[in-house]
Amino acid sequence: MFAYNENGFVIKTRVLARGAGRSRGALSREVSVRKLRLTMAFVALCALGAIPPLVAQVKKGGDEALGTYRYEQFERPVTCRQCHTDIYEQWTQSMMSQAYTHHWDEIEYFELAVPHAAKDEKVADVRAGCNGCHAPVSFLAGDVPPPRPSAGSRANEAVSCDLCHVIVERTGDPSVNYNYVVEPGRVKRGNREGVKSPYHETMYLDFIRSAEYCGTCHNEQSPYDVWVKATQLEWKEGPYAKEGVPCQVCHMPRARGRNAVTAREEHPDVAQHLFHGAHDPGKLRGAIELRMHPSEREIEPGDRVVVTVQAFNGKCGHKVPSGSAEERQLWLRVTAVDAAGTTYHLPVDRKGFEGEGATITSNELAYQDIGFMMDLPGFEGLPRDSLPEGDRIFSLAYFDPQGRRTIAQWNTASQGVDYRIGPRETKIETYTWTVPDDAAIGIMVVRAEICYRRLVKSVADFLKVPADETEIIRVNDARTTFEVVD
Repeated sequence: MFAYNENGFVIKTRVLARGAGRSRGALSREVSVRKLRLTMAFVALCALGAIPPLVAQVKKGGDEALGTYRYEQFERPVTCRQCHTDIYEQWTQSMMSQAYTHHWDEIEYFELAVPHAAKDEKVADVRAGCNGCHAPVSFLAGDVPPPRPSAGSRANEAVSCDLCHVIVERTGDPSVNYNYVVEPGRVKRGNREGVKSPYHETMYLDFIRSAEYCGTCHNEQSPYDVWVKATQLEWKEGPYAKEGVPCQVCHMPRARGRNAVTAREEHPDVAQHLFHGAHDPGKLRGAIELRMHPSEREIEPGDRVVVTVQAFNGKCGHKVPSGSAEERQLWLRVTAVDAAGTTYHLPVDRKGFEGEGATITSNELAYQDIGFMMDLPGFEGLPRDSLPEGDRIFSLAYFDPQGRRTIAQWNTASQGVDYRIGPRETKIETYTWTVPDDAAIGIMVVRAEICYRRLVKSVADFLKVPADETEIIRVNDARTTFEVVD
């Protein structure tokens, strides 16, 4: 009879009984014929889908891949460190290594997503699904929800070296909701041909060089079929895709060096595993350029001046902010200081487009769905922006099934106007201001400042998220002047 290994391959046959009076040669020929027939039947059944998945090993991605592998099939990152020391240390400082242990991700998952999934069948799959990108090996092993980070389980490996280097393809187009396909084992895929390792086999994979590879986790649809993350799709619609500049060019810059301590020679283009983005202040600074000018250079008190500000996205291949746009904040504030040192705030001019209210800072109450997730009857919500009001905020509003602003991407049933800054796009904002009658005579300095914050402060404070997540990072600034005259 046949016996199979864990991958469904035939590993041995044996004869259960011998017929009386038959020669050993005849029996051997009979067994060979039976082997051939059974093997052909096995192949046919696999092709027809009649063999169970654990035997046939049909390639799966997305939700179908849940629980189809075991932890021990994946290398631990510390194993990779033995040869790839520099790359490992780069990875440990990136959000790839912290996708599960990062404080806000832990709080959002365990305090909001998991309890919500238990109450609402529509979003029940997020209990497992979040881990498809935040703790992929745990997801593939069926360990969901994984233990909290304090338990020190393998979920803490987050997006590990081995996970990325055993991805072989995706299950469909577009890339979305962890629809990558893995083949764990001795073969590791990479972006270079002809590489030899003393520990594992290597294979060149064109897919790992593509933006679509990144999109398997950086594009996401909510259970309501709303695109709540679309970073790779934003890139695809922009100029960098047309020029053949994928995500890796900016987020994994190349440099001369050795990709392993065992490497015999240097390469001119070793990918640095930095993955720097929204959590790297250095990456944020200068991402948006500002210029500004007044409509007049001499203004009398009581007269009106129009200040124009241009905000240009000259660095990012996607919209800004991108990714978790429901919680990211990018806003432009304009102030004027007269010759006596008095500071004035200039509110942005309204343009009159539908949904514009979501693009001007406000502290109206929002995020009421948190109350349902956390069993807080009568929860009225939290201040929407936790910022001074009247400034332009470049945002994409997410709304829950009841039409209320939400911070939970999985509970997003609709979206508002998209007023983020696209790649190589310039937004022009105007500030019409009547110079106060008591403004000091002399030079009036007008300053524009564009700032970024990863999480709305009211939400962070309520959920006790550490303060570094609400650090305000100045992306850029600009100044201009006019003279206040008699």
